[in-house]
Amino acid sequence: MSAFSPFSKEELLPQSEMLEIKKQKGDLFIGLPKETSLGEKRVCLTPDAVAAFTANGHRIVLETGAGDGANYTDKEYSDAGAKISYNIEEAFKCNIILKVAPPSKTEIEYINPQTILISSLQLKTQTKSYFENLAKKRITAIAFDYIKDDDDTYPLVKSLSEIAGTASVLIAGELMSGVNKGNGLLLGNIGGVPPTSVVILGAGTVGEFAARTAIGLGARVKVFDNSITKLRKLQLSLNTPIYTSTIQPKSLAKALMRCDIAIGAIRGKNRSPIIATESMIEKMKEGAIIIDVSIDRGGCFETSILTSHKSPTFIKHGVIHYCVPNIPARYSRTASVSISNIFTPYLLNIAEEGGFENTARFDKSLRNGMYFYHGVLTNKSVSDWFDIPFRDINLLIL
Repeated sequence: MSAFSPFSKEELLPQSEMLEIKKQKGDLFIGLPKETSLGEKRVCLTPDAVAAFTANGHRIVLETGAGDGANYTDKEYSDAGAKISYNIEEAFKCNIILKVAPPSKTEIEYINPQTILISSLQLKTQTKSYFENLAKKRITAIAFDYIKDDDDTYPLVKSLSEIAGTASVLIAGELMSGVNKGNGLLLGNIGGVPPTSVVILGAGTVGEFAARTAIGLGARVKVFDNSITKLRKLQLSLNTPIYTSTIQPKSLAKALMRCDIAIGAIRGKNRSPIIATESMIEKMKEGAIIIDVSIDRGGCFETSILTSHKSPTFIKHGVIHYCVPNIPARYSRTASVSISNIFTPYLLNIAEEGGFENTARFDKSLRNGMYFYHGVLTNKSVSDWFDIPFRDINLLIL
């Protein structure tokens, strides 16, 4: 080598190069058990979604009858490539379990250790023993109602809220009919007849879609919310001038006294705040309708009492109350398509990224939804509610 060469002999020899290793695609083995919760008829994946998974080489096990509530047959799922199981436990033995409602204590017994469970959390209906049973099985549990997008929205909650808002107006329309012992009013605006008056408490997604539906039918709408920002957003979104107001007892009482339908859609942080007092409801019209969409968080009408899909209404102070939680389950097929449309690309992306463990390292939305990681509680809300120790998910996933 020349004394003037700037490189050593070793540096002039061919050097090894670091090549990017292609991500190993993950194979998904998904179980779809039949929902057993009272009134729950939805299913997490439609036959079209199952076809998309099987076309990508993933396996699906569906418990027989899991799609019946949403009017999907076993044959449709079988034709899409799913295995139909007549054994209750088989769908729970898959690596990934998709459910709408959280599994019961008996169903948790069926689940293999280290399984990934994706369902709603329904925190207010849970017991401490439910979480202890998940911990014993070292389950990784993801609450789809806690999965948050990059733009800070909860896609599945938003989608189901759209259904609940639209449905609340349609249900009120049914209840007003004389056939259902209502006051015989038609929800809408007929020539020469005063339009129906609708009061909506809350300007979030439920309130927006309730207002959109009511306006579309020709009703006169008033929306109350203490967030001026939400009220402004609502007016821009609806692209029509409507009555909006902050919640002031005098103006709210007057609006309720004159309305035909009142819809409650205010969630609150832990419990829905009671906005409409009993004295306000006493002064409402005979045969007026209350739809309390917030009932799953306690309700925002003081007279609200939890009802069910089988027995949905009661009358108090001459006002018909509809206080059924989980309104989207009433429209099970629409809700199932909505849930499936969100799950399908999400899970297919997880498979492309190499599976849950790998995706969780980089996907903040997946970590947001995770409340158990291999049996370790990672959700502070659950920890505070049930006094169970928790660990930060970001410290567990390396």
